[in-house]
Amino acid sequence: MIDQDYLLDRLLKLVNTPSPVGMTGRAVALVDGWLRELGYEPRYTRRGVLFVEVGEGAPRRALAAHLDTLGAMVTELKPNGRLALRNTGTWAARFAEGARVTVFSDQREHRGTILPLKASGHRFNTEVDTQAADWDNLEIRVDAMLADRPALVAAGFNVGDMVAVDAQPEVVDGFIVSRHLDDKAGCATLLAVLKAVAEGAIKVAVPFQAMFTIAEEIGIGGTHGFDPQVEELLAIDNAVTAPNQASRDDAVTIAMRDRQGPFDARMTRQMLEICARKGITHVRDTFRHYRSDSAAAVEAGWDIRVGLICFSLDSSHGWERTHMASLTALGETLAGYLELPMAD
Repeated sequence: MIDQDYLLDRLLKLVNTPSPVGMTGRAVALVDGWLRELGYEPRYTRRGVLFVEVGEGAPRRALAAHLDTLGAMVTELKPNGRLALRNTGTWAARFAEGARVTVFSDQREHRGTILPLKASGHRFNTEVDTQAADWDNLEIRVDAMLADRPALVAAGFNVGDMVAVDAQPEVVDGFIVSRHLDDKAGCATLLAVLKAVAEGAIKVAVPFQAMFTIAEEIGIGGTHGFDPQVEELLAIDNAVTAPNQASRDDAVTIAMRDRQGPFDARMTRQMLEICARKGITHVRDTFRHYRSDSAAAVEAGWDIRVGLICFSLDSSHGWERTHMASLTALGETLAGYLELPMAD
């Protein structure tokens, strides 16, 4: 039912398309084109969230995955011809060290590398190892002859320029290793499900709204855009595979709670029943330091039930890794959900 080749192709194209939170236009345009190829009619909220409505009548369900990723922003043009930066979205400076990046100025794109201030072992010796991993101790070395701040100004750099981090994806024995799998793996899976719907492989029982949000990494992705008739939202995001977590590489994870609290028991039970009935490998898990589009929707005041199902993700917000088995299980669970009537 889930076209794995299509899913993987869309995922690799998405992670290689820059979309740091605050600059998601390229990824949105890409998904817009794919949806039109499948016969859908994309629509937009005023803030730019992309969505389609599927089925006859007003949507009563919503699915949401987010296209925005972690990134950074230029905060200072430095006297040494380099750029100070600060993270957009929550991610650790230790994962930024050594990253290849693109800096988007008003007129052009510039390539560079995020480096610690003390980057040369031949100059700083053991101080390279003892410098704290902190955003104040990082800078961007631009790949151009830029000796000082006036050279940066002349080249068109400004405070506020957006910085996108290279994904560097690699596929190995079913594993996808890449930055930005959160949540582009969820978006690719949702696209594969929409493809199956368009081809008639999934029979939709209840009209639904499929949403691609653009600001989840700063907490406002799922705050708006739902049709007034939507009664429940199922968010699609990552499940961390880490010590003391139940999530694993070969399964879909049914989230029981996040840091906001428990998810809707009726929706959660329905997800578990789908997996049991269809023989989908699944686990249950809880997340203490994590929230998704569903939490944003509740906090924004939407009177809807919310749930969360997830693909596996190791080293979340760092050097991430998932597996096709988990993405396929996620897709099959979404398919089962769309084929069921609303829970009593």
